[in-house]
Amino acid sequence: MIIDTASSLEGKAKLEEELKRADAVVLTYACDKPETLNRLQTFWIPEIRRLKVKAPVIVVGCKLDLRDEHFPVSLERVMAPIMQQFREIETCIECSAANLVQVPEVFYYAQKAVLHPTAPLFDQESQTLKPRCIRALKRIFILCDHDMDSALNDKELNEFQIKCFNAPLQPAEIVGVKRVVQERVPEGVNDLGLTLTGFLFLHALFIEKGRLETTWAVLRKFGYNDDIELRKENLPVLSKKAPDQSVELTSEAVDFLIRIFSLFDSNNDGALQDSELDELFSTAPESPWDEAPYKNSVERTELGDLRLSGFLAQWDLMTLLDPLKSLAYLIYLGYTNDPTTALRVTRKRTLDAKKQQSDRHVFQCFVFGPKNAGKSSLLSSFVGRPFQNTHGLTGNQSYTVNAVDQLRGTKKTLILHEIQEDDVKQFLSSKDSLAACDVAIFVYDSSDEYSLKRASALLMDVARRGEDTGYGVPCLFIALKDDLDSYPMAVRDSEAICREMKIDAPIRISIKKREMNNIFWRIVNAAERCHLSVPETEYGRNMKQYRHLVNRSLVFASVGAAAAVIALAAYRAYASRKSHSTS
Repeated sequence: MIIDTASSLEGKAKLEEELKRADAVVLTYACDKPETLNRLQTFWIPEIRRLKVKAPVIVVGCKLDLRDEHFPVSLERVMAPIMQQFREIETCIECSAANLVQVPEVFYYAQKAVLHPTAPLFDQESQTLKPRCIRALKRIFILCDHDMDSALNDKELNEFQIKCFNAPLQPAEIVGVKRVVQERVPEGVNDLGLTLTGFLFLHALFIEKGRLETTWAVLRKFGYNDDIELRKENLPVLSKKAPDQSVELTSEAVDFLIRIFSLFDSNNDGALQDSELDELFSTAPESPWDEAPYKNSVERTELGDLRLSGFLAQWDLMTLLDPLKSLAYLIYLGYTNDPTTALRVTRKRTLDAKKQQSDRHVFQCFVFGPKNAGKSSLLSSFVGRPFQNTHGLTGNQSYTVNAVDQLRGTKKTLILHEIQEDDVKQFLSSKDSLAACDVAIFVYDSSDEYSLKRASALLMDVARRGEDTGYGVPCLFIALKDDLDSYPMAVRDSEAICREMKIDAPIRISIKKREMNNIFWRIVNAAERCHLSVPETEYGRNMKQYRHLVNRSLVFASVGAAAAVIALAAYRAYASRKSHSTS
């Protein structure tokens, strides 16, 4: 459908609406009036950007027949700087409606810009494939290299051709392709066949020659969308989970990741350098851990390398927070088994509490506490970062994750999630806010009476929210900065709070002195014993007593009703026997 729009003020709202719905935008100027081209640069393209229109733009010079023939103009020379400034411009063309010159081509290029866009694949300025395109083509190359010799032989090339285009290559065509590659890029062909360098060169050549549909056909055949990511509809649908269920990697997926880690640990030192990690993710759109919440969330070696335990912990965090992303990245890395075997949905936590045990391998701990209590220092210490006399992680570093050793040599993954004090009220306003929480800890500065009071108030808020929603969680009270002098009544006050809420006594630690009192093991232990250490408020106790009385009354009523029914039946039987005897 083609929609013509007006630039009048009266039609502005309609224009904006149509622009936001458009699949492609054609901007026109008059070839005989150069000032109209300036209008595109000063108004129309900035307006498209203001409206955040993502559609490709085709610039069309109209009225080509009216241009003065004595002053020829090079379209490439005029448009090159404009296209460099405005990357959303897909292509430029001139036409004459009066003389029917290149009018069909205008709509052809508009359609082509939608179906086979240049921008995701190719950088016009540098004349090179874009990083995401290279990464996707590299993954496709590896998938087609069945004998894993880093080259596509004639058989593999033919299978690739049939898969993507439903037609085989003739032997002479294969020879011709290799000859073209070898002439331009000698390292693109070796004795074994077409190398990755040659494979990428061929696609760059297709695009330079305007055959974008060839590269797009390949990408789409292997499941990519226009953003060069795997289409979500190609990923398996995860079974619907309740708010208090979580998603974890299966042992099959973990075994795959261990093999991948070993494969890319080129110097066999048990840790991945940044360069090795980049290579590991070189077949994915980008590294998934370069930004929050994953950046700086795991323990590194002194040299900044990532050990296997940290690598797996990072995957556990991504799987918990974004299961579909985790699944997609497993596939990018070459997980070829049935994708449904990679992830498992845990049992409901409410059911775990009834069974008085948890079958989870990954536990999420919410960390509450007032400002300057030491929450961020606790998170940092969990991943081996040295103590610093500074307050607060950056806003994007609210997660840390690590493996915690358990009895009998097992390990569990613990995720610490810091909830900023200013965000608690809004956070708890959601009915399901505590559903994803396996255990909560409340930290306070043991030298500061106000800090203890605020932590107690936060504990009360969370306990009350858990009672209201049915998502009560095990809670621990943690006294940080135990190396400082406590205020006189600190121990008595904190223990009284715990007794009142029916949770364990406060755990005292000093991060500065590295006296951690086995805190992370205790957190995991509390999460596993999910039926214990769940705080009770006075309101909660009253409600529990009320429900108990109601249930008891219902039992008495049921027993009374049953007794009445039995008595009535007995009376009827007695009356019947008496009637028979008198007769």
